[in-house]
Amino acid sequence: MASSFGYEKEHYDISMQMGEDILFPKIRATNSETAIADAGTSCRHQIFDGTNRKALHPVTILRACLK
Repeated sequence: MASSFGYEKEHYDISMQMGEDILFPKIRATNSETAIADAGTSCRHQIFDGTNRKALHPVTILRACLK
């Protein structure tokens, strides 16, 4: 999914169903210490909505590793 497609009222349910196909179950199967990375703002929001896990931009994760 790209951009805000999944947040449009007429597409939200299908976007969540698509997340449940593979992505959300894989995220839920990780332990809570596993960093979830995604570069897209709307994608990170959708991951949170579908899994209650916070995804971070890859640069944010890299920055934390360099500290």
